[in-house]
Amino acid sequence: MQVGIFAKTFPGTEPLSVLNAVRSAGYDCAQFNMACCGLPAMPDAIANETIMAIEEAVKTSGVKLVALSGTYNMIHPDKTVRNEGLRRLQVLLEAARKLNIPLVTLCTGTRDAEDQWRHHPDNAAPEAWSDLISEMESAVRMADLLGVDLGIEPEQANVVTSSEDAKKLIDAIGSKRIRIVLDPANLFEVADRLQAQRIIAEAIDVLGPAIAMAHAKDRHPDGSFATAGTGVVDFADFVARLKAADFKGAVVTHGLSANEAPGVAAYLHGLTGR
Repeated sequence: MQVGIFAKTFPGTEPLSVLNAVRSAGYDCAQFNMACCGLPAMPDAIANETIMAIEEAVKTSGVKLVALSGTYNMIHPDKTVRNEGLRRLQVLLEAARKLNIPLVTLCTGTRDAEDQWRHHPDNAAPEAWSDLISEMESAVRMADLLGVDLGIEPEQANVVTSSEDAKKLIDAIGSKRIRIVLDPANLFEVADRLQAQRIIAEAIDVLGPAIAMAHAKDRHPDGSFATAGTGVVDFADFVARLKAADFKGAVVTHGLSANEAPGVAAYLHGLTGR
């Protein structure tokens, strides 16, 4: 089990400087974001020179790229916005293929037109689920052609809020290209340690073989997000359950500052048994 971090935790628009910072902080791997190349996270196009710069940065730093962020609002109320997001997802899937990155992460989306990470009551409407199915079918067709997996994450603000929703989506699409990014802190909003432990355990039981990557951030008892290991999530139990489920992917932390990164790396390596 490798320990990684969102590359954009560290400032900079040169891939080598960013990945060197990842390595210096104690991480084996990273989830990459095109912002680390000075581009939008969902760019209109990616030049060959940029691909070559990322390849050289990976080789020089020794940091493995385990995922590429490709989040857009998959159920945005405006279909023209969804169509543009899907077109840009194709750009990222092609980049992932060239860079041998196995997974592009998605945002299942919200009916909120301004913020893809903000809840909207219409997320629970049948029409929202129908739009997600249609969008995901298109995304899977593109991913299949390029041999890249798609990572979805149960997230309280999105249409897929729970492990049951994620399993329902996988069953509906019927493609092994859809993999799970499991962030324990996104499975609930407010819970005490025992309640959180139960919810996380149930999610691993439901999604086990489909989990491709784990995220590591935490929540305070009031529901606000926290750095991994400082909130109500029992990470020792989380990692132990992942091991028991034969999970061999990466645990990738985010939602922390660059200054906190070395301490969190040591904490997670201690749990994963580096």
